[in-house]
Amino acid sequence: MPGTAAPATATETRYGPTISKTTKLKGILDKRYARAQLPDGKLGELVDLISTIGFGDKPSTWRLAAMNLAIRGIDFNLGKEPADTFTHNQYPDLRADFILTNPPFNIRDWWHGSLTGDPRWVYGAPPQGYANYAWLQHMLHHLKPTGRAGIVLANGSMSSSQNNEGVIRVAMVEADVVELMVALPGQLFFNTQIPACLWFLVKQKTHRKGEVLFIDARKQASMISRVQSELTDEVIERIADTVAAWRREADAGEYQDIPGFCRSVTLAEITQHGHVLTPGRYVGAEEVEVKDEDFATKMQQLTEKLGEQMAGGAKLDQLIRQKLRGLGYEF
Repeated sequence: MPGTAAPATATETRYGPTISKTTKLKGILDKRYARAQLPDGKLGELVDLISTIGFGDKPSTWRLAAMNLAIRGIDFNLGKEPADTFTHNQYPDLRADFILTNPPFNIRDWWHGSLTGDPRWVYGAPPQGYANYAWLQHMLHHLKPTGRAGIVLANGSMSSSQNNEGVIRVAMVEADVVELMVALPGQLFFNTQIPACLWFLVKQKTHRKGEVLFIDARKQASMISRVQSELTDEVIERIADTVAAWRREADAGEYQDIPGFCRSVTLAEITQHGHVLTPGRYVGAEEVEVKDEDFATKMQQLTEKLGEQMAGGAKLDQLIRQKLRGLGYEF
C-alpha cells in the first residue's frame, strides 16, 4: 500500500479471508517433490492432469491457494474449511489493521437471500447483480477503527450509478471513508484487459479530513511486451511518496498538487461532480514545458509562413482585379 511501511495483516479473497499469523507452515509438501526425476513424457501427462482440475469449486480453490502460499513460504490462515466469505464468513469478529485485496471484478453470482439486511451494508444494500460495492463495504466492516483497506476494482466502480451503487458511493464519500483513488494503466493484468483502479478506504481519517487524494497513473506504465504493461519501481515509489506527503507522514516532504498526476480535492467539489471518483476528472491536464528557444524558433517559423501566405494573398487579389477589369468591372 503506497506510503505504508507496515505489512498487511489481512487479505480478503472471493473464497474467504486470508489472515496473516505468526505460525509458519512446515512440512506441507514432501521434500522429495523437489528432487524427483521425471521420466520422459511424465511432465506432459502432469500438465494434462492438472488441466482437468475443476478450479471453480469454492474445496479445489481452497487447497490450491494453500499449496500456492505454502510453496512460497507465506504464512496464512484460510479458515477451517472452504467457504464463501459473503454467505459463510469464518471471521465475523476480525478487525484488521490493514486489508489488501484483489476481488473478482463485477462478479454477478454472489448474492444469497441470507444477505438481506446484513450488518455489513452500512452505506446501502449492494445490487444483487454486482458485488463491487459489497466488497467495499465488506472490507470496511472488517477494519479496526484506525484500519485502512486497499482494494482493486474495475474502473466502472468509480462512476457507476446502476441499481444502488451510486447511492452507496454518495454515502461513503459523505461519511469520509474514501481516502485515496488511483486510476491504473491498462494491460497490467494477465487475465483481464478491463481497466482497473485502486480504492483506499479508512474507518476514521486522522489527517486530511474532508479531502480525497486523486492520482491518475494511467500514463505511468511501461510496455514490457505488445500486450503487457507494468509500473516500474520508480513509478511505484513516486506514487507512494505522493501519498505519504499528502498524509503528512514523518520525513515525507511537502505535498503539492501536480496537474495531470495528483490533486487533493474537497468533498464539496466531489459533490459538485455528482460524487464521481474518477481521478481524471479532478487532476486536470498535464503541464507542458515550453522552452524559450523553442518558442522563439516556432514564432519565427510561423511569422515566415504568415508572410508567405500574405504575399500569396496579395497576388491573388491582383489577379482577381485583372480578371474583373477584363470583364468591364472595376472596384
